[in-house]
Amino acid sequence: MKFSKYITILALAFVFVTCSEDNLDVDPVNEFLSENFYQTDDQVFAALVAAYDPIGWTMAFGHWISEVMFSEIRSDNAHAGGDTSDNDQPGWQEFDDFRNTNTNAVTQPIYRRFYIGIFRANLVIHKPEFTSPLVDRYQAEAKFLRAYYHFELFKHFGPIPVVTDLLTPEDVDVSRNTMTEVFTAIESDLLDAVSLLPISVSSSEAGRATKGAAQALLGKVYLYWGDLANDDQSKFDQAAEQLTGVVQSGAYTLMDDYAELFRFGLKNPAESVFEIQKSNLWPSDWGWFEGIEGNGMVQLCGIRGLCTAHPDYADGWGFMLPTQGLYDTYLPDDAYRQDAAIVTVDELENDILEAGGSCDVVVDLTQSNPVDYTGYWQEKYANFKEYQGNNVNGGDPNLTKDDNIYSIRYADVLLMLAEALHRGSGSDAEAMGYIDIVRERAAGPGDNSGSFRTAQQLMADQNWSLQDVIWYERRVEFAMEGDRWFDLVRSGRANSTLFSGDDIREGNFDENTHLWLPIAFQETQVAPNLTEYPDASLFQ
Repeated sequence: MKFSKYITILALAFVFVTCSEDNLDVDPVNEFLSENFYQTDDQVFAALVAAYDPIGWTMAFGHWISEVMFSEIRSDNAHAGGDTSDNDQPGWQEFDDFRNTNTNAVTQPIYRRFYIGIFRANLVIHKPEFTSPLVDRYQAEAKFLRAYYHFELFKHFGPIPVVTDLLTPEDVDVSRNTMTEVFTAIESDLLDAVSLLPISVSSSEAGRATKGAAQALLGKVYLYWGDLANDDQSKFDQAAEQLTGVVQSGAYTLMDDYAELFRFGLKNPAESVFEIQKSNLWPSDWGWFEGIEGNGMVQLCGIRGLCTAHPDYADGWGFMLPTQGLYDTYLPDDAYRQDAAIVTVDELENDILEAGGSCDVVVDLTQSNPVDYTGYWQEKYANFKEYQGNNVNGGDPNLTKDDNIYSIRYADVLLMLAEALHRGSGSDAEAMGYIDIVRERAAGPGDNSGSFRTAQQLMADQNWSLQDVIWYERRVEFAMEGDRWFDLVRSGRANSTLFSGDDIREGNFDENTHLWLPIAFQETQVAPNLTEYPDASLFQ
């Protein structure tokens, strides 16, 4: 976050200082404990910054974690990738191939990360014993964060324990709540946040929650709720109400050029409703994984074995490789979005030739995973050479690349609103209008009013329903951005048929065990009432 320096303040406030007999009589180095820390606006703000911190972790407890990577690799959009052994980052290989169990090495870090965020948000909500206008705002932000973390837990694990109080060690044996209880808690937090958060923030506050971010997140929650509650029309109508509020606020607009969303150095454009801030100013290294303020995906998902003569990109470690199925999904007149999301060997070679360079081998495939290699690489989190030398405090350059992560874009708001209107009691004509706004931009920069097919034309040309158009738009608009798997699960489209014809995954998918991640073995050992998987009775 831009205000990450305050994390250190909070961390120091809880340090217990040891000393030798020679200096037992010195004044305490630290005067603050949790019981007496939350006494001023500044102290509550420091606690709020700590609550924001886990939202940006791309590594935790020694393992790479990313909801973007999980959603893409778990789905039909991408394979894990990595090096030649097919065992590079085994936790991610297991996610990809549906071989994961409750001992998967990445599962517990994902789970713990979000509950750490919830714990820190609860401190901001419950600890201060005074009120002020600033504390009111900080607590509204903490409720947004608590809702965000609970929702991410639900998306990964299904109905999970709702934690809205400060737990004691005696409270450790928690159990799962029902889906309705989870979503009701999230709804309550977000409605409180909407009523207090500002419509916009200054550039110095970039990354902090706004009213629009809370409404957009609540709209997405209602979509999931409606989907998983047997197409509950009332939930889709509630989603439409919140998402319409975001549109009518006038606070957001689409960038004219879709590809510009992913260029080097762009942060917090007008299209960004909620964006996870990354920084290269923190001296991140391999000894303090949760201290990484950079975006680990940039290096992790860069092109493995890329020739050094490429004018723009450095090589990476080759994860999150787009599938042939994703590449083929793009319609012929949708090449602009395809080019912005996926790069091929031929395109890389053309880049080198146009820059006056040459390579004997453009991409050294002997370095790549032979099972997962597809001939494609993701391009939205490109490993730009410009990141090199951009680390001012001696951090590891592989960990300090500061590409922000889009959590909710305005295009997402428009497509979610279209879906909510169509599946609720709204107007299909209005829904198609929102889709067409996204499709016009997708045709390329400038005045594209005559160069794209409308939703109505797609329905006629492709023999699609309006819902088919919405699913197509969501897949190609947000490819490699972390929505695909979660969209498939909520809509009931994650099934064995989806992976038929996939030599790696065909036959591996089991709807009884693979729709949701199992809660890690370590967690169920300390909480015996916590079931590994959610059973059907919880989806009520």
